[in-house]
Amino acid sequence: MGEAIREVVASAILFEAADPRIRAVTVLRVEVSPDFRQATVYVSVMGTEAEAKLALRGLKHAAGFFQSRVADRLQTRFTPVLTFKLDESVKKSVEISRLIDEAIAADRKPDPSPLADDPAATTEEDEESPGEDAHDSAP
Repeated sequence: MGEAIREVVASAILFEAADPRIRAVTVLRVEVSPDFRQATVYVSVMGTEAEAKLALRGLKHAAGFFQSRVADRLQTRFTPVLTFKLDESVKKSVEISRLIDEAIAADRKPDPSPLADDPAATTEEDEESPGEDAHDSAP
C-alpha cells in the first residue's frame, strides 16, 4: 500500500502540482499505519534549507489534493491522511561520501617530509647498537 501511495504522490507532484513552492521534491518512501488511516510521506528536497522548508509548507498545503489523488487510485474504504516529513538521509549520505573522498585524496598525497621519501635515511631508533646482541645472549 505504501508503494502505491508513493507512486501516486510522486506522479502528482511531478505532473499535476501547480504550487511553485513544490520544486525539486523527490518522494523517498511512505510509511502507512497498521489501520491504513495515516500515511507519512518522506521527501527529499534538493536546494537550501530555506527552499526545503518552503517546499514542505507547499506540500502540507496541498496535502488534500494529493489525498484525493490517492483516493482515486486506491479505491479503499478509508483514504489515509497524508503527512509530509523531510528526510535528510540523502543529503547526509552525499556529505559522508564527500568526506570519504576527501580522506582518500588526502591519503594519496605524497608525504612532504624528506625522510619519508629516502629509504636510506634512518632514525636513531632504527639503528642497532653494536653491543645489543651481547646483552641478549647468556655467556
